[in-house]
Amino acid sequence: MNQPGTMNQPGAEKSRRTHAGHEPATAPETNVSGQATGGATNEPGAGKGRKGRVHEESGNAPATGTDVSGRAAGMPTQVGKEQQVKERKQGVKQPATEAGAAPPASAGGQQNAQANAGARAKKPDPQQVQQIKSQHANFRAQPKPQQVPPVTFNQNHRIEGSDRWQGQQYEVFRSYHPEWHDQGWYHSHYNRVELIGGGYYFWNNGFWYPAWGYSPSAQYYAYDGPIYVGQRAEPPDKVIADVQAVLQQMGYYNGEVDGLLGPMTRDALAAYQADQGLTQTAAIDEPTLDALGMS
Repeated sequence: MNQPGTMNQPGAEKSRRTHAGHEPATAPETNVSGQATGGATNEPGAGKGRKGRVHEESGNAPATGTDVSGRAAGMPTQVGKEQQVKERKQGVKQPATEAGAAPPASAGGQQNAQANAGARAKKPDPQQVQQIKSQHANFRAQPKPQQVPPVTFNQNHRIEGSDRWQGQQYEVFRSYHPEWHDQGWYHSHYNRVELIGGGYYFWNNGFWYPAWGYSPSAQYYAYDGPIYVGQRAEPPDKVIADVQAVLQQMGYYNGEVDGLLGPMTRDALAAYQADQGLTQTAAIDEPTLDALGMS
C-alpha cells in the first residue's frame, strides 16, 4: 500500500474517474494526452492527430487504464505526474508533424477550388475589350530595338514545341519556317504586303507573317512566326496592342502597350493560356483571341 501506483483496492476505478473529472481544474497546462491545451486548436488536422496519439499512448501505457472512448482515464497524482513527464519526452514532441499531415484530399480540393475560382475570374469584360479596340483604332507600333531586341533570320528556325500542339488551328505554327524572297516574289504570291512596326509583313488566310528579304533595310521583327488576327485582316501591331492592354488590365502583363510581340508579351500570353486550359503557344492564335473576346 505504500508503493506508488498500486491500486488493487475496490473503488479504485471510481476514484480514477473522479480524479479525471478534476484534472482540468488542477492541471490546466496539459490535456488528457499530455499535450498543452489550446496549443493545437489552430493547426489543421490537430484533432485527428490527437486521437491517433491517444490510442498510441494508451497502448504503450496500459497501467493508466482507459475508459470506453479510449481516452486515458485519471491516475493517482504521483503516477499521473510521472506518466505526463514520460509522455512529454516520448510522444508529445510530434504534434507539429502530425498536425501538419492534413488529409491530402482536403488540401488538394481547397487548392483546386481556389485555382478554378481564379480561372473563372480571369475572363475579360466584353465592354472593356470593345473600349480598348476603339482606343487603338489608329494604333501604329514603332520599332524599339533597345527595349525589345529583334530576332534574326534563320532558315532552320522552327517554333519551339509546335510539333506537340494538336488541332487544325495550330497547323500554321507547326509548318512555319521563315523564307527569304524579294519584293517581286511576295507581290506575285500575296495581295497584301505592308510595313508594320519596322518590318514588312504579308497577310494570308487570317495570319500575318514576316516578309523576310522584302526590304533588307526594314526587317525589325520582335517575333518570328504567324500572328493570328482573323479574316478582317486587322494590322498585327493593332491586334498585339489590344491583347497587351487586355492582359494588362487582367494582371498578366506589366509592360508597355507597344504593339510588339516581345518576350514579356509572350510570357503573359502563355500564363493566360495556361489559366484558360489552352495550348500554351505564347503566341496570338485563334483559340486565344476567342477566349479574349477579340476574334
